[in-house]
Amino acid sequence: QVQLVESGGGLVQAGGSLSLSCVASGRTFSSFAMGWFRQAPGKEREFVATINWSGSITYYADFVKGRFTISRDNAKNRVYLQMNSLKPEDTAVYYCAARLFQNIAAMTNEYHYWGQGTQVTVSS
Repeated sequence: QVQLVESGGGLVQAGGSLSLSCVASGRTFSSFAMGWFRQAPGKEREFVATINWSGSITYYADFVKGRFTISRDNAKNRVYLQMNSLKPEDTAVYYCAARLFQNIAAMTNEYHYWGQGTQVTVSS
């Protein structure tokens, strides 16, 4: 089992920044890839970013390229999402997810464990 706990969400004005963090426990963190997803009210959960086991490979959804950065610290069992130039349409619950393989993935059904989510609200 893998337990994931997100933190760092909140309310920010458009153009501002937030940094999300997700801490993992239960299994060897460095052995699997991680992802961030988000879900806005009335919408399906969507992919945001993913990172492989070592942090050497990352992949982003087009709508966050150049604004968000995913990173990880295997010594601390953490994955991060730095979000800059936030827009009101970025408002959603953001979820951290773990995948029991080392390579990246962008589909929700390719992830095996999920955190409870953290709310991000961007005001205009």
